[in-house]
Amino acid sequence: MQLTSIDDNPVPDGGEVGATIVADGTKLRFALWPPLDGKGIKGTITIVQGRAEFIEKYFEVVEELRARGFFVVAFDFRGQGGSDRLLHDPAKGHLRKFADYEKDLLHVLDDVSLARCPGPHFLLGHSTGGAVILKTHQQLRTKVERVVLSSPLVEIKMPNLMKLLARPLAKAMVWLGLGRFYIPGGNGKLTGDYKNNRLTRDKRRFSRNNRIIEANEKLGIGSPTFGWLNSVLNALKAMQLPLFGPHLGITALVIASGNDRIVNKFAAQKLCSASDALGYLEVQGAEHELLMEQDEAREQFWRAFDAFIPPQEI
Repeated sequence: MQLTSIDDNPVPDGGEVGATIVADGTKLRFALWPPLDGKGIKGTITIVQGRAEFIEKYFEVVEELRARGFFVVAFDFRGQGGSDRLLHDPAKGHLRKFADYEKDLLHVLDDVSLARCPGPHFLLGHSTGGAVILKTHQQLRTKVERVVLSSPLVEIKMPNLMKLLARPLAKAMVWLGLGRFYIPGGNGKLTGDYKNNRLTRDKRRFSRNNRIIEANEKLGIGSPTFGWLNSVLNALKAMQLPLFGPHLGITALVIASGNDRIVNKFAAQKLCSASDALGYLEVQGAEHELLMEQDEAREQFWRAFDAFIPPQEI
């Protein structure tokens, strides 16, 4: 278990990287950093990443959190980054059941964050990581104080016809034993072109993330499989039930991207409206990956973060 460093994205000093094994035998890669020297300890932030992400992508965010006085824990979900892959072809973004992601998060919290780092404990989740946090809210209510969700996945953004067909198609493909196949149009390409990307307007950060994968292709994954899609759509269906929002047991701030073309921001807004535990803020013009966006959008994100998770020395 190692971390990949490139010239403009070096491994932050003073941390450690290791592996932790979930009860089902899956090995997850994690990394842990203390606050920067001279900073009063404000607790611990555990980063819960999105689909196809990896620890190295968050080095800039790790340093920003450490500068605020936080211990930082980051980890790779099963099937991506430096954690165990689930198929013979490591490029396929696969998942057997969404509950496996929930197991990963709870295990890392218990075995790493809560066991080794001081409280209070907070979560910073992005996209699919946000969906994992929301689905696990009952178990999290006694473990973390507050949560910040960046462009959380509450509903995948797709045309209405595709929305109607996606779930029965994915379910049928899994039932037929074809869950390991890529979704239509999917492939094993690990990097993309900035011109056609729907993730960020920041060319420097987009290119940096590509270079990390080019330096270590084992970190990247390609398109999702039908198994991944079926698992996620089943989880999202449960989250869209009328009583899900009112019964949420975690206090969270949702920071949505105004120009999100990956997840449906209106579904997230609707969930927030149904829950007294969720607040909603939108960064106008931003694409999906808020923390990989241009500085102006990121500054708005961090101002909201700092207002929601106040500095409290322990």
